[in-house]
Amino acid sequence: METLTTTAALRERIRAQRAQGQRIAFVPTMGNLHAGHLQLVQYAKTIAECVVVSIFVNPMQFGPQEDFARYPRTHDSDKAVLQDEGTALLFMPDVQEIYAGGDVGQVTRVEVPGFEDDLCGQFRPGFFTGIATVVTGLFNRVQPDSAVFGEKDYQQLLMIKRMVRDLCMPVEVLGVATMREADGLAMSSRNGYLDAVQRARAVRLYEVLGEVKAGLEAGRRDVGTLEQQAMESLAEAGFKPDYVSIREQDSLKVPNPQATQLIVLAAATLGTTRLIDNIKISIT
Repeated sequence: METLTTTAALRERIRAQRAQGQRIAFVPTMGNLHAGHLQLVQYAKTIAECVVVSIFVNPMQFGPQEDFARYPRTHDSDKAVLQDEGTALLFMPDVQEIYAGGDVGQVTRVEVPGFEDDLCGQFRPGFFTGIATVVTGLFNRVQPDSAVFGEKDYQQLLMIKRMVRDLCMPVEVLGVATMREADGLAMSSRNGYLDAVQRARAVRLYEVLGEVKAGLEAGRRDVGTLEQQAMESLAEAGFKPDYVSIREQDSLKVPNPQATQLIVLAAATLGTTRLIDNIKISIT
């Protein structure tokens, strides 16, 4: 595995890989890698000869009261596991490399309409613009054939698909199912912030989503009541819920009565740790 820190060096290496007829698959991350990230890398290896992983903690997607400074940075262990997975290229730029001059407030931004004021966008102003901007920059640098993202960040996944479509980027965006701990908790770098008591309680988020799914599969269509009951269940378990929302899978629209492919999305804070998760439902 070769580790690169500049755009020029990355492009030179990718040109060499393409000259050999290799397809390029890209997995963007913020590091502190866990088994969920490695699942993305493993999938990328099945669709391309050359897998590129980036590690960049993107300041633009963090709000002023969020955890940018303390976000875990575990570069040595990340490199080791990526080496073991057979990653071809690791791109580890600094802020100055991604945002010219390092002044994040003065760079061109990419905004995808409809995401900044919905679901997580409503509670994290600027979050999706930060993601859209950095992913656009990374796509321009790597120029992959395919890019692989986890479905845990489902709203992010759909936003990136829309951005790629709208801007006519020649990138296939692929989602991989959420990887979970043995008790069902979605794997996340932020799970490490939880203490032992919070960690035991955190699985309740997935359980509540399962309860909403069971209600829909049993024929309930009182969407608002289901959402409110789920919010109350999370509050009773010690969470501070931002939302529990039932949407259509392909558009994140509020479902019409005939919709059959649904998804329940939730975000809630436990202690000081904000957790997100989702569960898909197919109504037959």
